[in-house]
Amino acid sequence: MGWSRKDLLHIEDLPAKEIQLILNTAKPMKEIMSRAVKKLPTFRGKSVYNLFFESSTRTRTSFETAAKILGADTSSLAVAQSSLNKGETLLDTVRTLQAMKPDLVVIRHSSSGAAQFLAKELKAGVINAGDGQHEHPTQALLDLYTMQERLGSVEGRKILLVGDILHSRVARSNVWALKNLGAEVVLVGPPTLLPTEIKSWGVKTTFNLDEELPGSDVIMALRLQLERQQSGLLPSLREYSQLYGITAERVKKTGKQTLIMHPGPVNRGVEIESSIANSSQSVIEEQVTNGVAVRMAIMYLLLGGGTAHVVD
Repeated sequence: MGWSRKDLLHIEDLPAKEIQLILNTAKPMKEIMSRAVKKLPTFRGKSVYNLFFESSTRTRTSFETAAKILGADTSSLAVAQSSLNKGETLLDTVRTLQAMKPDLVVIRHSSSGAAQFLAKELKAGVINAGDGQHEHPTQALLDLYTMQERLGSVEGRKILLVGDILHSRVARSNVWALKNLGAEVVLVGPPTLLPTEIKSWGVKTTFNLDEELPGSDVIMALRLQLERQQSGLLPSLREYSQLYGITAERVKKTGKQTLIMHPGPVNRGVEIESSIANSSQSVIEEQVTNGVAVRMAIMYLLLGGGTAHVVD
C-alpha cells in the first residue's frame, strides 16, 4: 500500500490500514536509530519547519531528531519570541512560511483546528503536533507502536486511560486509534474531568479505577495539569492520587504483567508512584524512543517515501 496524503492532521478518520502502514514503517526507522551512524541521505535538501506556539521540549526535540536522522534540514521557529507578540496573525505566519518554501511543517497550537487551517493554506505537508484540546495524532501512534511491540496486537486488549480526559488531546487521539484497531478502551477519571460529549466516543467510562483494573493489559496515566486543582476541578492532589494514582498495589490487581504508560512529563507521586514508573512493567522511556521512530516514519511517508521500504 502506498501513501497519498499531504498531511497528518488527526487520527479520527485515518483508516486502520494507514495506521498500520505508519507503524510498519516505524520498525526499520527504529533499527536505524540503533546504528553507530544515525543518518540517512534520504531527504537531503528537504526542509522541515517546527512551528510551536506552545512550549513542548519533548515533542519538538523528537521531531527535530527524526528530521535530522532522515537527512532533512530543520528549523525551529521560536514563536513565543516572534512577531506574533506584535499582533501578527496565524495567516501572516503562513504567508511568511510559504515564502520560505518548506517541504514539511510541524505545528503545535493552543487552538483546535489550527493544523487544519495551516494545511489548507500551505503547499507543504503539515503534521499536527497537538492542537488545543482536539488531537495529538503522533502521540497516539507512538503509544500504539509501543503497545504492539510489547503485546503483538492491541485487538481485544483492555486498555485503561486514566486521569484528565477532559483536557487531554492525547486521550482523544488514543481512543480513535485504539478503537480502530479493535481494542477495548475504558476511560477512567473524576466526574469533573470527563467531557460531556464522551458518550459519542463509543467507549466505556467510569469513575472507579479499582473496579476496572482486573484483566487490564495496559494502564496509561494521563498528565494531570496541576492548574486544574487551582481552578476547582479537583478537591486536592492528595485525594486525586488516592483515587486515581497508579500504585504497586493497584498494578497487582490487574492479574497480568500490565504495561504502564504515560505521555509525559510525569508528575511523580500524583499520577504514578515512582517505584512503578521505574519498574520493568513501565514503558515510559520506550515511548520516547519510539516517538522518534514513529515521527521518522510519518515524515518519510509525507515526504515521498511512499511505502514501508526504507532507502539506505
